[in-house]
Amino acid sequence: MIPIIGSWRIGILDILDMLVVGFIVYRLLLLMQGTRASQMALGLLLLIFASVLAQLLHLGALGWIAETVKTVWVVLFVIVFQPELRRGLMELGRNPIWHGFVKTRPERISDELVRAIQRMAERKIGSIIAIERDVGLRNYAETGVSLEAKVKAELIGAIFTVPSPLHDGAVIIRGNQITAARCILPLSQRSDIDGALGTRHRSALGLSEETDAIVILTSEETGAISVAQNGQLHYRLTIGDVAKYIEAALT
Repeated sequence: MIPIIGSWRIGILDILDMLVVGFIVYRLLLLMQGTRASQMALGLLLLIFASVLAQLLHLGALGWIAETVKTVWVVLFVIVFQPELRRGLMELGRNPIWHGFVKTRPERISDELVRAIQRMAERKIGSIIAIERDVGLRNYAETGVSLEAKVKAELIGAIFTVPSPLHDGAVIIRGNQITAARCILPLSQRSDIDGALGTRHRSALGLSEETDAIVILTSEETGAISVAQNGQLHYRLTIGDVAKYIEAALT
């Protein structure tokens, strides 16, 4: 035991406990950085700090207020920010500390995907491609047409070229295969999205809020390329930028 202040003592298990809690809080705050949940999370931490301080200093009134507000705050936080919390827990689960090794794909398909996206962008063909990572996309794949086909730039281009019966909806990539096409993705319910964005962008953002998939889009109006990841939409990317996102998704 290590003396801290007066009669207060701290042991090895207490130190370990604080380190684990600190790591979890740090990771969650890091993952929420730049999202709508970050400010509310900081407010919750301040309430917890006030509650602990009130207990240590035996401040009854402050402790009661902090505990009451904290309970309501936690419930509201969980209800309002379910996508952010879900994504944060998924990121923690993917941490190498827990996995011990990094998954690799059985076959390199990045070149085919990059070629397909570049061609569709140049020809202003609208498309949406979701690359599955650790969180399975089976539920979404089942809403479309099963293909189980090898990833080829020509096939992807043909799928999204009108009047193909598969052009309306998303293509889902799992491993080295096109699992399904014409898939329906969940629409994002966020109110801070640019009103000029259509259903395709809202679908991409919605899937990235609920899973760890990387979703790539090409615009049929401008040919611009966008990527949705971790609940964030990145606009007007170069093909080099997209190649980096694909490499990250496939490793």
